[in-house]
Parts: sequence; structure tokens; C-alpha cells
Amino acid sequence: MQLHADGKKRGFTLIELLVVLGIIALLLTVALPRFFPSIDSAKETILADNLRNTRQVVDQYRSDTGRYPESLEQLVEARYLREIPLDPVTEARDTWILEAPHEGEQGGFANLRSGAPGNDRRGRPYLEW
Repeated sequence: MQLHADGKKRGFTLIELLVVLGIIALLLTVALPRFFPSIDSAKETILADNLRNTRQVVDQYRSDTGRYPESLEQLVEARYLREIPLDPVTEARDTWILEAPHEGEQGGFANLRSGAPGNDRRGRPYLEW
């Protein structure tokens, strides 16, 4: 704002406001494309970590009991997991795909995969993780 000679305050001109809005829009067009891929990358890193940790817990349960768990809830009840892990891509705890153990093995599931639709940043389907 500028102070006019007679002591009255003057507001910003339309041109000044448009210039400021243009600068803000330019900064957003530079920053946003860098921001969203980093979110996807973080979700994929968390997903890989959740899968690795849960698979280790399933193997530990089998080693301790001689059989695979029947469900993820059983791992929580037996205190192998604090809670059912979150799939960060689907943002849900009930989208995991549980794979049955090999023939002759006891239990409900021996492996789990993400139930997220689509592919990761490299083009690999989440179902193959």
C-alpha cells in the first residue's frame, strides 16, 4: 500500500495483484510436480516395508507354532503384530491378499500381497509385490 500526498491510504492496483498471483501460480507449477511423486515414492517405500515385516512375522509364527496363521487377526491376537498393517496405497487394512500355503502345509496363509489396483512408478503391478 502506498500513502498518498493528502494522507489517504491507497490499495494495491489490479496490475500489482495480478503480478503477485502470476508469481504464485508460477511457483506452484514448479513445486507441485516435484511434490506428488515424492508422496507416491513414500507410499511405495512404506508398502514394501510393511510387506517385508509382515512376511517375517508370518515366518516367525510358523517357526514358533509349526503352522502358518489362519488370518492377520490371529497374528494380532497372538501379539506377533501390534495391529494389522495399513496398505498405504489403498489406505485400508482389509485389502491384503492372503496366499494359501503350499500343499501339505497347515494354516490359512503363508504370504500376503497388496490388493492395490494399478502399477507402481516402475510399471510393476502392486499384486506382484
